[in-house]
Amino acid sequence: MAQLPDPLNPKRGAKLRPLPAMIFWSRWLQLPLYLGLILAQGVYVFHFWVELVHLIEAAFGNKEALAMLVESMGYQFPDIKNAAGAVIGQQAPKLTETVIMLAVLALIDVVMISNLLIMVIVGGYETFVSRMHLEGHPDEPEWLSHVNASVLKVKLGTAIIGISSIHLLKSFISAANMKPEVLMWQTIIHLAFLLSAIAIAYTDKLLNASLPASHH
Repeated sequence: MAQLPDPLNPKRGAKLRPLPAMIFWSRWLQLPLYLGLILAQGVYVFHFWVELVHLIEAAFGNKEALAMLVESMGYQFPDIKNAAGAVIGQQAPKLTETVIMLAVLALIDVVMISNLLIMVIVGGYETFVSRMHLEGHPDEPEWLSHVNASVLKVKLGTAIIGISSIHLLKSFISAANMKPEVLMWQTIIHLAFLLSAIAIAYTDKLLNASLPASHH
């Protein structure tokens, strides 16, 4: 049975010509990309639980788990020096407040990156591939109801700033193990992310402000 056109919108329901139909169908080529991001999400979940198990085992005195936890964070304990000031060794790994804080921040970092992945997967699929018809679903994300390419860019910029902030905080906590120029460049890069997000948000605001005027 032929599809009848919508009386309110005559173009709706009309069959596309072959070339426009093929171009429009090409949006489904993005589907493997989003499926790949779902697999990456699974890798992050596995990594989160591995680090969490190491932290819990280290809290119960497992030296091997503590060593793996410290190695994964790249943290180095202070050197041991003799009376002459010469380095004679390095302090044995122990579960200090700094180590716990760095481990927890690493877990938060994984969660924030995972949130970023969800935002890209759900928002990107909804915006660029196909509607998921989540209207009325009790678990529908609040931001998804008004998401578009512009809103998605602003939200991604904000998420990246949050991730960068966690990395910068981790660097400041373990500043003794890092060179001053590394800390300086990390701060500059974080400020660049911040300025970029502000510029994107301001550009989006200007574009949205000009839309009503363009319809008059």
